[in-house]
Amino acid sequence: MEGKERELLCGARRLVVKVGTSTLTHPNGKLNLFQLECLARELASLKHQGLEVVLVTSGAIGAGMGKMGLTERPKTMPEKQALAAIGQGILMHMYEKYFDEYDGVVAQVLLTRDDITHRERYLNARNTLLTLLRFGAIPIINENDTVVFEEIKFGENDTLAALVAGLIDANLLILLSDIDGLYTADPRKDSSARLIPIVDEITSEVEALAGGTGSSLGSGGMMTKINAAKIACSLGIPIVLANGSNNNVFKDITAGVNPGTIFIPREQPINSRKGWIAYASKTNGTIFLDHGAEKAIVEKGKSLLPSGIIKVEGSFQRGCAVSIVGHCGEVARGIVNYGSEDIEKIKGSQSKDIINILGYKDDDEVIHRDNLTVRT
Repeated sequence: MEGKERELLCGARRLVVKVGTSTLTHPNGKLNLFQLECLARELASLKHQGLEVVLVTSGAIGAGMGKMGLTERPKTMPEKQALAAIGQGILMHMYEKYFDEYDGVVAQVLLTRDDITHRERYLNARNTLLTLLRFGAIPIINENDTVVFEEIKFGENDTLAALVAGLIDANLLILLSDIDGLYTADPRKDSSARLIPIVDEITSEVEALAGGTGSSLGSGGMMTKINAAKIACSLGIPIVLANGSNNNVFKDITAGVNPGTIFIPREQPINSRKGWIAYASKTNGTIFLDHGAEKAIVEKGKSLLPSGIIKVEGSFQRGCAVSIVGHCGEVARGIVNYGSEDIEKIKGSQSKDIINILGYKDDDEVIHRDNLTVRT
């Protein structure tokens, strides 16, 4: 496994790096200029070595807090958004200043969830980011916290980083925070906690190791990093959790040394389209399955036929993404060939009877397996 681990790290040519608020700011909320400069220097060095780098950054709210002299993260949405508006300009100004000192060209990219969930905007974002990389720039991505509502919540930038990694077909995702990696217990509370260097599979036991939220200034915790790892690994992208205060972290990683915890990706990853369906698409309704259909989809990779559907919820049209639910919750997501009203009419029926029920038949399947992704 050590050889495979080293190969995954050394072979990465396109990296997505996510850095959290706790790494970028002091405990009082003010920006840690030393860490910002170190980050800029190390990432610019990777760029000069011929690697492509995308930075997903937190810290806008923390920077705004520091500017306004606040020491506790606000709880109301207007306060968070106001501080993000104040802090984003400060944060980007400092990034541009420090990257410029090391001949690094940066580009600010602010995204919202809608930019990811809508397929056309998703593809447009992909084209823009790939063009920036072709220009030799380092995209610096943050959520547009000033104008969104749902997105300022627990751990969003960890998920955003994983989606961005899939968006641009990255070879490696690095999540930096104020902890060395995944431990057997919270090392801040349990002195016997041991670092887990390699995770081959994200099991329920691994998920159980995740604790609560992180620092008082940040919004993430280990659970959000585990969720990000599930997305990245499903897409075939290895992910490293490491401590952002370690100034040799990028040197170690690109030399094949694991400085924290590495999650090994699936050997048979899903493609980018199925990844978008599974993790980025916005569902417009829900289809409930009987046991036979659930087994066929989850275990055998089959298409969803009308005979296996027992209930439909929501109003949606052909081409929309829906959630597919089995006896224990959501098992998959997919793009439907029929609208909700027609599925309601043909549920439980055989495919050969669709034309008699609806008066037309576009497809035998309600969701073809090429447009269906099992959720891991």
